[in-house]
This record gives sequence, structure tokens and C-alpha cells, in this order.
Amino acid sequence: MSKTPSVDADAQSFITAANITDTTQKIAINNLVTDLKTYGIWTKMKAVYPFVGGTATTHKFNLKDPRDLDAAYRLVFNGGWTHSSTGALPNGTTGYADTKLNPSVVIPLINHLSYYSRTNVSGLQVEMGIYDSTTLKIQHLRVANAYQSGNLAGGTNFTSTTDSRGFWLGTRRSNSDKEVYKNGTSEGTYTTLDLTENPNKLIYIGARNENPSAANFSSKECAFASIGDGLTDTEAANFYTAVQKFNTTLSRNI
Repeated sequence: MSKTPSVDADAQSFITAANITDTTQKIAINNLVTDLKTYGIWTKMKAVYPFVGGTATTHKFNLKDPRDLDAAYRLVFNGGWTHSSTGALPNGTTGYADTKLNPSVVIPLINHLSYYSRTNVSGLQVEMGIYDSTTLKIQHLRVANAYQSGNLAGGTNFTSTTDSRGFWLGTRRSNSDKEVYKNGTSEGTYTTLDLTENPNKLIYIGARNENPSAANFSSKECAFASIGDGLTDTEAANFYTAVQKFNTTLSRNI
């Protein structure tokens, strides 16, 4: 008799909360959690949004803490979104999701944001983040063919890529060590000293929070997003491997 594969307790908590019934989706979630733990990345995550299940209800849950509470950083969707098996697609004009996560309280200056884009769009769009012209910004931004990420006191272009699809990761490891990765490979670094505090605002997905309103709305379908501590080169590469395996299992990888 074959042995039933064990399910990680954290994966099961998410599966139960989001009411995931599809076997393939359950396997993908379980593998994602176990891979992140194997790579030593799980403990660095504050919020992980796998966008699995195909509905606004399933897409809102944080894999790290799948309670339906603001304190658990579950998403609150606003404006126009299309939810499907391939992810969550903001409409580019009104759609954004409030993570309820305030980086000044939750995450250190050593941090990261990630976004798996399934859409190739060029324009002034922000996939996730915060902007405060008087302090700093944490964002993952595409302006034409340029990306920005990290706690930046001013605008900085990291890459000249011509395709916005793939797994994008922006990380900040120190006041002078910021780096952007696409699909686990470095796209550029930024070493100029910047400001030394996180903004006291909530991080948005599908736009940036310019409190009291969202701005620079994105029209890129999201198949994964995360917020957490800073990641090394090796961790960034392993993170991509885990996320790509997850989306490949769900047949929505880029």
C-alpha cells in the first residue's frame, strides 16, 4: 500500500482557510511551503500571496498567516480586479489591494518585495509599494523599460529590460546595498546611501500607496507576491526556483 504524502502544517492551514479543494493546487501550495523552508527563506517572509484558487476570496489570504484579519495581512481588494486560475489581474485604473502591512512597524530596513508578472506592459505602473515624496519609497516600479525597487530617496533605474513578465524581486540588504532580480538573476544594483526609515503607510499591490489614495495603477496579472526581509544572491535564486516550480505546477508559469 502506498503511503499518503504528508502535508506541511503551515500549508494545510492555508489550504483550510482558503478552502482549496483542487488536488493540484494543494500539491503546489505544499511544495511551495516546504521548498521555502528547505531554502531557509520561509522565516524571512512576512506576507506571501500565492493567488491560488481563482477567486477574490481565495486570493486574499496570506500564506504565512491565513487568518481573515487585518493583523494577518490578508488582502482587501479595491476597484476593478479579474480573478482566475492564472492569478489576480488589476484593471490598471482603479484596482489595488491593501495588504494592511505597515513597514515602519513590521519589517526592518533590510527588506524585499516580489511580484510575479504574467503581463508585458510598458508604462508608468507600480506593481506594489508606497510613495512618500517627503521621506522615501518602497516600490517595484516600471517606467517605460526601467524598474526601481527598495527604500530609495530618489528615482533610480536598475534595468533596461524590454519584457515585464517574470518573477521580479527587489531587495535592500543595507543602506547602500540594493538589488533587483528577474527570474533569480541580478538586473542591477544601487549603492548610493539613502534614507534610514521606513514610511508609516500600508503597502498596496496593484498600485502604490500615496496616502490617502492609490496611484500609478498596474495592469499586470499577478501570480505571486511577497513582502519580507532582505535576501542574498543565493536566496534570491532559490526563491525564484521555488516560485517558478509553484507556478509551473499550476500551468501558469512564464
